[in-house]
Amino acid sequence: MDKIIVELGERSYPIYIAADFAGIGDAFREAGLLGSVMIVTDSNVGRLYLKTCMDELASAGFRVCSHVFEAGEKSKDLDTVKDIYRKLAAERFDRGSVVAALGGGVTGDLAGFAAATYMRGISYVQIPTSLLAQADSSIGGKTGVDFEGVKNMVGAFHQPRFVYININTLRTLPLRELRAGLAEVIKHGLIRDEGFFDYIRQNMRRIFEFDETVLRHVTKANCSVKKSVVEQDETESGLRAILNLGHTIGHAIETVSDFSLLHGECVSIGIAGAFRLAQRLGMVSSPVTEEAEKTLEAAGLPVRAVGMDPRRIYAEMIHDKKAKGGKLNFVLPVRIGEVMVRTVEDEKLLAEVLDELTG
Repeated sequence: MDKIIVELGERSYPIYIAADFAGIGDAFREAGLLGSVMIVTDSNVGRLYLKTCMDELASAGFRVCSHVFEAGEKSKDLDTVKDIYRKLAAERFDRGSVVAALGGGVTGDLAGFAAATYMRGISYVQIPTSLLAQADSSIGGKTGVDFEGVKNMVGAFHQPRFVYININTLRTLPLRELRAGLAEVIKHGLIRDEGFFDYIRQNMRRIFEFDETVLRHVTKANCSVKKSVVEQDETESGLRAILNLGHTIGHAIETVSDFSLLHGECVSIGIAGAFRLAQRLGMVSSPVTEEAEKTLEAAGLPVRAVGMDPRRIYAEMIHDKKAKGGKLNFVLPVRIGEVMVRTVEDEKLLAEVLDELTG
C-alpha cells in the first residue's frame, strides 16, 4: 500500500492507497481503533463490497455491524442521520466506537456528520469507492447533509482517523459516475498543478481502461493536491476556498436540476462557467478556456446546461451559503494551475455567462 499523511497536528491521519481491501484491518489497528465498528453504506455499494469489508474486519478481531440506506442524493438528509443514530444506539455504540463510511460522497458526508454529532463526536474512517470521493470528498473532514433543498446546509468539520482507498472499486462504477468523478480530478489540476492537468489529458484513455499504474498516479496526485490545501486551511477560512472551483454555479445547477444531474457533471458545467466569466473579466484568454472545456468534454462531461432557466440558476446562486451580503464569490482561473477567489457584483455579466451556459 502507498501511504500519504495529512499533517494536521493532533488530527493528522494517513491516506492508504491499495488495490484491494486486504489491509483494512491493519489500517484500523495502526490507527489505534479497537472498538466496535459500524459500516455505513448505500444500497448500491452495499451489494458489492459490504460483505468483503465486514469479513476483513471480523477476521481482524473487530465487532462489526452495518447500516444500509437507499442510494442517492435524496437520502442525504437529517432523516437518514436519525436512522444512523438509532442503529448506533441500538448497538450500544459508545465514545470508543467507530463509524466507517463505505461508498461515495453522499455516504461519506452522511456517516461523517453522524459520527461528528453522535455523543458529541466519535471516530470515523473513510473508505471511498467512487472516483469523486477518492479524489475529493473523503479527504479534509467536511461532513454534512442537505436541508430544505439547500445542498450541505447543515454540517461540521470532523477529520477521519484514516482514509482507505481501494482503486479497483472504480471498476464497478457506472460509466456516468466515473466521468463525474473526473470533474474533481481535472479540477485539482486546474487549481494547483498544471503538470497533473497535462497528465490527465495525455492519459484519459488509460484512466477509462483502469490501468492500475495510471490510477495509482492519479490517486496520489489528487490526494497530494487536496491534502496540501487542507493542511494550510483546515476549516475553509481562506485558501481552501480554491477547491470550490466550479461549485458556485455548479451547486445552483444541481439544485435547479432537482439532482437529476450528478454533482461532478454540475461542477464540470460550473468550471466552464468560471472560465468563461474569467475570460470576460480579462483574466484568461479564449484558448485557455477552450483547453479547459475540451479536456472536460474528453472525459465525457457536460460543459452546458442546455434548456435550464438561467434566472433560476442565478436565484439559487444568491441563496447558496457562499453568497454573503448579496455578493457572490467565485473561484476564477488566472491560468491553468492557478486560481483566485474574486467577488463578482456585475449582474449583467453573470447573466450573460449563464445565458451562454444554458443556450
